[in-house]
Amino acid sequence: MLAIDAEAAAIERLKTRPDLPSNGHLETLCRRFEDAAWPVADLVNASFSLPLCPPQRFPDLWARIRASLLPGGRFAGQLYGDRDDWAGNPELTIFDRRRIEALLEGWSVELFEEEEADTVTPRGKPKHWHIFHIVAKRPSLPRKAASSS
Repeated sequence: MLAIDAEAAAIERLKTRPDLPSNGHLETLCRRFEDAAWPVADLVNASFSLPLCPPQRFPDLWARIRASLLPGGRFAGQLYGDRDDWAGNPELTIFDRRRIEALLEGWSVELFEEEEADTVTPRGKPKHWHIFHIVAKRPSLPRKAASSS
């Protein structure tokens, strides 16, 4: 398993979690998600990292996520919606529902929840959140038609 985070402190917190399986193998990479390379996988869990990708770099990042998933593999993550307080920030990637649906076209969407809430950020600042929670399965490769001989 590979964990990627731009913050070294987050990587260190992850490595010291007492609930990690003792027989598991965890590799870590301290890098922004759009700058990272990762192997093919059954699961790409992007959590809240995708909105932090600069908009001009998002299409390439999404293409790499898609390409890295094995047929039948899953993507899980969050995207910020257009009614989020941070929607005006030009350095963040923000989506409306229609754009997300287009992004997931051809995928089997297993979870698609839209959430709006007035709470606080992890740093305690008040914020209106507009978040899309997504789990989607990459299409399997088409089966070859049985040959008639």
